[in-house]
Amino acid sequence: MSWNAVRTAVICAILIVLHYTVRPLLAWNTSIDFLIIALMFGAVRMRPGLAALFGFALGLVSDSLSPGAFGAAALGMSIVGFGASWLKAVFFADNLPLNGFFIFLGKWIFDLIFVVVGHRMHGAELFMQIVVWSSLSAAMTAVAGVLAIALLRPLMEVRTA
Repeated sequence: MSWNAVRTAVICAILIVLHYTVRPLLAWNTSIDFLIIALMFGAVRMRPGLAALFGFALGLVSDSLSPGAFGAAALGMSIVGFGASWLKAVFFADNLPLNGFFIFLGKWIFDLIFVVVGHRMHGAELFMQIVVWSSLSAAMTAVAGVLAIALLRPLMEVRTA
């Protein structure tokens, strides 16, 4: 296992811990989804199949806490992880606004899949969730993701000695 893989695994683990420690303390309607940030951060450093498996594992962990829609998060994160890894050459450059848009899109697509597959809402409630609340949550997650990338950039640089 290379040093880059270890650093990526540690950063993803920290983001997963933040998801289950800091996020419940915030208790916002449009909360930050650190699992999506961890998924996007890890997926762009993996091959598409492994990224889908990573997303599936994160989704199962998330689904274990909400048995009413079991499998919806696993499916959504698998698709987002695969897509993020597949599109990494196109989108994940060293441009923070582009990274923010990429995280926003990943979170919004995950929410769309989760809400539709979970069958929890219908009609106007579904529309409001997708258009308003999911968009706001995706924006908050994108801001947090850009801040995390900006703070972790010196740690992720490849050093030659």
